[in-house]
Amino acid sequence: MEEEAKQPIFRDLEADKGPEATAVESLCVECEEMGTTRFLMTRIPFFKEIILSSFDCPHCGYKNNFIQSAGAIQDKGCEVILKVTSKEDLNRQVVKQDSAAVRVPELDFEVPMFSQKGELNTIEGILSRAVQGLEREQPLRKALDPDTANKIEEFIGKMKECIEGEKSFTFVIDDPSGNSFIENPLAPKADPNLATKEYTRTAEQNLKLNIQPENQEQTKKEADEKKPEELKDEVQIFQTNCNSCQAPTETRMKFVSIPHFKEVIIMATVCDACGNRTNEVKSGTGVDAMGTRLTLKITDEIDLSRDVLKSETCVVTIPEIDFSVEAGTLGGRFTTLEGLLTNIYDHLKSINPFGLGDSPGLGKENLKSFLVSLQEIISGERMNVHIILDDPAGNSYIQNVYAPDPDPELKVEQYERTEEQNEDLGLVGMKTEGYEKDEQGS
Repeated sequence: MEEEAKQPIFRDLEADKGPEATAVESLCVECEEMGTTRFLMTRIPFFKEIILSSFDCPHCGYKNNFIQSAGAIQDKGCEVILKVTSKEDLNRQVVKQDSAAVRVPELDFEVPMFSQKGELNTIEGILSRAVQGLEREQPLRKALDPDTANKIEEFIGKMKECIEGEKSFTFVIDDPSGNSFIENPLAPKADPNLATKEYTRTAEQNLKLNIQPENQEQTKKEADEKKPEELKDEVQIFQTNCNSCQAPTETRMKFVSIPHFKEVIIMATVCDACGNRTNEVKSGTGVDAMGTRLTLKITDEIDLSRDVLKSETCVVTIPEIDFSVEAGTLGGRFTTLEGLLTNIYDHLKSINPFGLGDSPGLGKENLKSFLVSLQEIISGERMNVHIILDDPAGNSYIQNVYAPDPDPELKVEQYERTEEQNEDLGLVGMKTEGYEKDEQGS
């Protein structure tokens, strides 16, 4: 019984062993007799956890089945924006959750959230499905309301121009759950036509996702009751679910002081069911007055053992292989340089399910070639490469093994942030000095 309790809730399908379907008696919607619904909780490799449901009625023969997403809701929502400029862009794979809204601003077209089931499709497929839905009711509209039918016919014509690649347009997926994305064929390089923005959900979006704001406020209130100095000497434990198999587990949090740097908050999760381990780091001192750019030249395999703190606002760049990890990717990490590069390697494999298959393609070859180069750096086979941590918040760190003396292989630069960086950090319009005087004067 103990071994069964430690099994992941969502497991991969295998020939000899794997998840078993659960059968439940349920009412048939056609004949109102009792039928059987079977549930299978499994995981699609490089995609997400899903629940397969199949109903069968032995009395009237009615059958149905559907797929439901079981992926964890992310901390923030995401908006993925793609400039579609060629026929190839229409063939990009899209993971669209049922909580995602799809928009084409140029056509004033929108598919609202929760109006369709989640799907794995292409941009062309999503737009073609919308056209088919509009065309299905056109004969009835032409008979009852010719003017509306003519306007819809004109709109369908514009949609078909987009589908056939005759017109450039913007394709937007707005998903409050943060689990939708669009394929990047240039991965691991950045796509100039593709942008992903994260945002904090509104109270209305939380309710639609069945996230109760009062629970969040209560949790925050309980955390705020303790002062930071009271938390430094103890490990805080929070009940949560594993982000890999969704089994119940614990997250541990502790304040840690990094020598010659500052205090940080480390959160770590270890799942007993599937063995998944995660850790995240956040600054305990806020945003510095200036941004920091750290440049380390790897000249020896020992450099891979240096401690590294990468904050969630940090951009990681490796010029020699023309690679950059944007801010927000991987969150905050406190690990070694080897551990950080390994996290990047694993992340690229997991978020690009379309780039590692057997089918040919230039994008797949580029990604595989890059992963080989990155693995050579991780294993110490490739030296004299530079790792750059550019953090506008000034909360990232690379260990100086010569401290307190200067490190000849580590260059530390401080710089003034741009207006755009200040806006991204939420500093524009924030008044932190002289507000008490203004209040007294008013």
